[in-house]
Parts: sequence; structure tokens; C-alpha cells
Amino acid sequence: MELGLQNKVAVVTGASAGIGRAITQRLLDEGANVVTGSRTTDSLKELGYEKQLLPVAVDLSEPQGPDTLIQQAIKTFGKIDILVNNVGIAPAREGFLQVSDEHWTKMFETNLMSMIRTSRAAIPYMAMRKSGSIINIASESGRQPDTMLIDYSALKAAMLSVSKALANEFGPQGIRVNSVSPGPTRTPLWDNPGGFADGLAEQFGMEKEEAIVHFAKNVRQLPLGRMGHPAEVAAVVLFLASDQASFVTGAEYTVNGGSLRAF
Repeated sequence: MELGLQNKVAVVTGASAGIGRAITQRLLDEGANVVTGSRTTDSLKELGYEKQLLPVAVDLSEPQGPDTLIQQAIKTFGKIDILVNNVGIAPAREGFLQVSDEHWTKMFETNLMSMIRTSRAAIPYMAMRKSGSIINIASESGRQPDTMLIDYSALKAAMLSVSKALANEFGPQGIRVNSVSPGPTRTPLWDNPGGFADGLAEQFGMEKEEAIVHFAKNVRQLPLGRMGHPAEVAAVVLFLASDQASFVTGAEYTVNGGSLRAF
């Protein structure tokens, strides 16, 4: 499928690892110019594409961070065709009573306000050209909250709501806004030391890889019988970013291996 993304300008937040990095890689492979925003940029240098890629070191949980990122994109490439709001954190909690005001505030600023502020900074430039695609990376937890991720789940639900509202408001100006909600996906949140996978291994009394298979097949009972991979989420994002999805807005695409959780 010809996606027609060559020479498009994309901004991707939280691009240094996992799903954000996979999205960045695919956009670059398709010939897009990509501006990434994350607190660290060293890992992105490994991708190459020096002329197409502009990594910006910025803290998007800070009020000024998103505008700094968007202004860098405009200064360098003169336009923004695509915005992917991917930045986020997902610390595991013991339960609701252990989530402090500080935890809620950090989650709010990082996972929701970063998306709101970056969209607010980018939309005027898209509106001037009457064209643009915004893709927000939500989560299946936004519709079926996870007890261990209660603040994360709540803010992902809010992201879905804001996405739909933006689609309704800015559709007449040629801006499409959609969400992608991944299910369990093998990102560094799972694979880093002390991550979700190590927690499952301890919980089930199994080796790490065995525990992940057990989780996918027997605990979550995913019909495809396995975890997802960042590249599989990126493929859906690329479709939504392209003109192949020119009549798609206000939608939520789930990439979750056929999860049977009730939505």
C-alpha cells in the first residue's frame, strides 16, 4: 500500500523507546521528516536519517515543553502534517489507596496535559493549511481500567474523550483526530529490569519468557495467544497518518490481539 508520506512533516512525542521509536522508524522509512520530543535523544541517533530526523530534548510534562517542540518543527521544516501524541508513563500501583496526590498530578501532566498542550500548539499550523492528522496513543485500559494502573487508566480514558472532541471541532478545518489503543505490548515497560515481565515472573514462579506466554494465553486469554510488538502498533498509526485514512476521524483503533476484556 502506497502511504504517500514522503516529505510529510511528523512530530512524535515519547519517541526514544518502545512504540514511539517504532512509529518514528516507520515514518522515516516512508520518507517523512520527523521531529521527536523526549527527555533523552541519544537512542534516536542510532536510527540514522540525519537529514530527515530532528530529535529535540524536552520535558513534555512541563507547560512550556510542547510549545518548544512544535516551534522547533516549524522553524526547521515550516509545517506540521502529522502529530503523534505518544509520550506517557505507566508506573504500577499497589492499589487506589497508595496513589498520592503527587502521583495523580504527575500522571495528569505527563499523560494528558502533554497531549493537550502539544495539540493546542500544533493545530493552528494545521488549520492554516486546512490539513493535518493527529493520532493519540491511548490504551485498552482507558475503557477497562486496570487496578494496578488506576491513574494511568483514568488519564487514558480522558485522552479518548479529548480526541473525540477535537475530531468534532476541527474536522471542518481538514484536521483528522484518531486514537490507537494498544493492548499488552512488548515495550521497555515490560522488558526493562524490574518491569512488568519481571513482576509476572515472580508472581507466577516462572522464567520471564514463560511467564509472558502464560500471561498472554492463560491470564489475558488473548485470541492470538501472544503479546503485541511496537511495530504492529506503528503500522496502524502510519495508516491513520496517511491519506489512505482520509475519511477516518474521531475513531479509536484497538491493537490488542483480540482482547476479550469487556469494553
